[in-house]
Amino acid sequence: MTPRTRPADAFLAALEAYPRLRAGSDIRAWLVTIAHRKALDILRRRARHAVPVAEVPQTPGGTEPAVADEPLWTAVRALPDKQRHAVAYRYVADLAYADIAAVLGTSEAAARRNAADGIRALRRSYRPRFDAPLNEEKP
Repeated sequence: MTPRTRPADAFLAALEAYPRLRAGSDIRAWLVTIAHRKALDILRRRARHAVPVAEVPQTPGGTEPAVADEPLWTAVRALPDKQRHAVAYRYVADLAYADIAAVLGTSEAAARRNAADGIRALRRSYRPRFDAPLNEEKP
């Protein structure tokens, strides 16, 4: 996809979606929304590409991101499996609920419920420390 074809892709998507546009809708806002979503798709696609390295490590990195907030990870680990997976797929991997449902083998409604229940449980059990810096380096 070249920079010249990106606007064409947005307009092609708009033409495909036009029959579903409700009468009286704001066409300008509708087109801007489609173009915005297409731009997000491009950014997400770029973020998924592998990064070349000089040497491949013998062992994988950690299984969890390096963050200074161990109590958060403890609270996440304490969630039931389906809730933990739904929260991770939704808020870390940025998957749509339909995709989460396919991965978990549940309905889309169940995927939404698991993610919502997981976030609710985290809000009850986890209290962030506001006195510690967010990105503190470990020596």
